[in-house]
Amino acid sequence: MHSLNQEIKAFSRNNLRKQCTRVTTLTGKKIIETWKDARIHVVEEVEPSSGGGCGYVQDLSSDLQVGVIKPWLLLGSQDAAHDLDTLKKNKVTHILNVAYGVENAFLSDFTYKSISILDLPETNILSYFPECFEFIEEAKRKDGV
Repeated sequence: MHSLNQEIKAFSRNNLRKQCTRVTTLTGKKIIETWKDARIHVVEEVEPSSGGGCGYVQDLSSDLQVGVIKPWLLLGSQDAAHDLDTLKKNKVTHILNVAYGVENAFLSDFTYKSISILDLPETNILSYFPECFEFIEEAKRKDGV
């Protein structure tokens, strides 16, 4: 049985689908990015509309979808992590919270690990992996989800 760390190291980019990402910068500039030769390329650039932008796209809809990565590893949004019915339905026991400024909602019901990571291009998320993997592996050893 491979650890999550081993599976990530064995991952190949060749298995990924090609896609573009729409980005709204902090200044309100809208761009569309794509990856080519391990570098980000801007494939379309649109000037911000008059009045500037807010730097993000506000989405008020609730996202309660939970993705099954492995039987013992799920992936969900902060909405899912704050919905007790969703967590119970998916038999969640452990929650790894890597969001900046998102509180843990049910401290007496679940085992939490919180690592506050800013979602910025310059953030080196690799430096957080060992701590995250340790928590995930601990949950797996305890037959948790």
